[in-house]
Amino acid sequence: MVSDHSLKGPLVQFYQMVPDGLPPRRADKAVGGIIPARALRYCEAITSASAFGWYVFLPISFKVVWDGHDMLWTYPGVDEWLPLTRDAVQYPGFSQQFDECAPPDVRGFSPPFLSPSIQPGQLQVWTGCIAKTAPGWSLLVRGVANLSQSQSYQMLEGIIETDNWFGPLFDNVRILKTDVPIEFRDDIPFLQVQPVRKDFYADKFLQNFTVKDMAQLSREDWAAFHGTVVVPNTSAERKRGQYAVSVRKQAAHVSARASIAE
Repeated sequence: MVSDHSLKGPLVQFYQMVPDGLPPRRADKAVGGIIPARALRYCEAITSASAFGWYVFLPISFKVVWDGHDMLWTYPGVDEWLPLTRDAVQYPGFSQQFDECAPPDVRGFSPPFLSPSIQPGQLQVWTGCIAKTAPGWSLLVRGVANLSQSQSYQMLEGIIETDNWFGPLFDNVRILKTDVPIEFRDDIPFLQVQPVRKDFYADKFLQNFTVKDMAQLSREDWAAFHGTVVVPNTSAERKRGQYAVSVRKQAAHVSARASIAE
């Protein structure tokens, strides 16, 4: 069992290279208020997933249009569509800021903001941040949990070993619609990054599973099913949200034990 007490520093450190935009923040159980109050109260599964990790924002709002071959972009203050070539584009004014701060042997290597992929319709988008995790930890980079995704593009997911890879925190998106301007907003979280232990996604760990049929359920399994499903649905005084109550009590118990151990 991995404990945060084994960490000698923060689990993750965010470096906001591009100074504009909202800083990363802890993910929200309510996802900014879109989760219904009923779910917040009773559905611990949804709220736990929503709050797992941190939100990362874009440094600027922008729009992209793709005709199936060429890709263009624009952003506030610009009255024209600019070409997105395979050479990528820099965040406005950032390359100069980067070179002013960077040591001589790093100048000229500012990360690109938008980079079209060789795959048609794919675009790599940099958040303006770099993330660094504690040894043994990686970041699962994905779209925001329980936030309705755009029908115009798809967020791809990836695991970055940010304990030893110190580079741009970006994600790849796949454009799904052509000839339609697609907006990416800086006031809505662009990414949700989640901490994952390296050994937890190693092949040896993930190969450790079994699949059983109903005939193989043990007496203890049936008893657990009875307690989870039958009792709440047959009780005359059924209370909603029993799973949420159970999880919260268990979390409080673990927290109390940790405090005593300290």
